[in-house]
Amino acid sequence: MNGYLSAAFEIEQYLDSVRQTLHRHPELGNNEFFTSSFLEGELKALGLEVNRILDTALVAVLHGGKPGDRVALRADMDALPVTEATGCSFESENKGIMHACGHDIHMTAALGAARLLSQKRNELKGDVVFLFQPNEEVSGGAKRMIEVGALKGVKAVFGGHVAPDLPVGTIGIKYGKFYAASSIFRVIFKGRSCHGATPEMGADALLTAAKAILGLKTIYPSSGDKAVISTGTLNAGTACNIIPGEAVIEGVIRTLGKNDKAEMVEKFKSVIEEACSEYDTSAEVIITGSYDGVVNTDPETAIMEKSARQVIGDSNVKILNEPTMVTEDFGFFVDECSGCFCHVGAGCTESLHSPNFLPDIKAAIYAAAVYARTLENSL
Repeated sequence: MNGYLSAAFEIEQYLDSVRQTLHRHPELGNNEFFTSSFLEGELKALGLEVNRILDTALVAVLHGGKPGDRVALRADMDALPVTEATGCSFESENKGIMHACGHDIHMTAALGAARLLSQKRNELKGDVVFLFQPNEEVSGGAKRMIEVGALKGVKAVFGGHVAPDLPVGTIGIKYGKFYAASSIFRVIFKGRSCHGATPEMGADALLTAAKAILGLKTIYPSSGDKAVISTGTLNAGTACNIIPGEAVIEGVIRTLGKNDKAEMVEKFKSVIEEACSEYDTSAEVIITGSYDGVVNTDPETAIMEKSARQVIGDSNVKILNEPTMVTEDFGFFVDECSGCFCHVGAGCTESLHSPNFLPDIKAAIYAAAVYARTLENSL
């Protein structure tokens, strides 16, 4: 067994205790006060220099014994407004809140990597920064951490997410475009209301919205990459015999990479304009940019792949060919200084955000070992 992996299994009891504590006390985004205080105490006990920013975010630095670069590992801290149904012995004690996305495993793995590397700090050629990030699930804490200097001096950043489709003990590596960029839209169609018996006297906002929704299913980026436009709500009308003068649709545009994001927004607007032109209506289009997606940089991805192979063996490293259309604000970190995001076998087939989602603690053990090797190799 690889040195880092055997060392990680030696601290399994400690990591299990950490995970259970974090899982019992889940907190929503920007309210991770217990979580960050607990982690701060553990990190300081390892001799790391810990700074608290943005109320709950932590930037913990492990100073190596030799001069060199500075690299980082990110773990997200927030939980979800989900009522847990796992029935495990360390079930959430905070009513209606649960670590249903595996962030408890992410934090445990990062703390494990910090402990493994702290045991050989004198050999490290540079510094390792551990970023514990708030509010990934909602408005995104990554960008705000960058704005206050969390990545100052960092040349590369790494991270990962538990994946139910991978068995425990495996790591998924994706080169290039990995997670989707997202743009949230709201379109308000304006027409002229009239009696249902005389539609020619009005301008049907609901029919325009329906035409637009169908049209949005026909547009794709010229790159040939996958894109998804999902319309989640349609609201219109007050009575069955009245043609609506207003209709509102809301949804999300998901694309891969910044270029596709910009192109699809323009194509989206064109579809809306065409529908309005056909039915003599108008529309107010409101598009709010969310995350830019995760595009892994090749050098850092190669380092993480090599490190994973060294730690868990070639057969347990899965090269992922397809991106996911899920969003992740880790992309802000990669955009700032380059880096790689991976998938960690969860050992749990329940879907993310499910009230039954409960990854195996061994996911954190394997991830801790791979992260430690990756960070050392990156230095």
